[in-house]
Amino acid sequence: MRVLVVEDEADLARQLKDALTDAGYAVDLATDGEEGHYLGASEPYDAVVLDLGLPVLDGITVLERWRRNGHLMPVLILTARDRWSEKVAGFDAGADDYVAKPFHMEEVLARLRALVRRAAGHASAELACGPVVLDTRSGKVAVAGQPVRLTAQEYRLLAYLMHHQNKIVSRTELTEHLYDQDFDRDSNTIEVFVGRLRKKLGVDVIQTARGLGYRLSPPADGA
Repeated sequence: MRVLVVEDEADLARQLKDALTDAGYAVDLATDGEEGHYLGASEPYDAVVLDLGLPVLDGITVLERWRRNGHLMPVLILTARDRWSEKVAGFDAGADDYVAKPFHMEEVLARLRALVRRAAGHASAELACGPVVLDTRSGKVAVAGQPVRLTAQEYRLLAYLMHHQNKIVSRTELTEHLYDQDFDRDSNTIEVFVGRLRKKLGVDVIQTARGLGYRLSPPADGA
């Protein structure tokens, strides 16, 4: 899962990026509205954390332009605690949720998880596919109740497929959503991670759609 953070306060931007990376996201960072607008308009993100008080181009303008051009990714805005008008303006511009500064990082993570789940059509924090269960709150995975240890990349891959169950996801789409913009992307590595993931899960939930990509669905035998 890939997230864009648009924040001009260097310390806060770093804290957000570190926390999101630790939570299993691939994170891109923009430090002004112009750069943030460009990235949000040109790269596919599963969610955006957008500060409203940005240099060059303010957050409201950035958000309005994204929505006007049909970019539908969930957006969590950061506002000043005493500026209720900012919250109203943010929602009117197309925001999905907000957090007031100063905030607890766990609240940001929880709200982002909820936004990503809802955007993919899921209500529960636990995503299940047959015997495979992924808890988005803890980042833990289990098969038939037994914990499975995954690397960060394997977890990110499984999380994306779990959020998009029963849909064919191309290698290109996976590559775009698993890596940040600075990563040396190679779609061939997706095949390697899929192979490792299949071996660790030990159940047939990841099917190959020849020439198209992969689909996550429960095993045919219901195991």
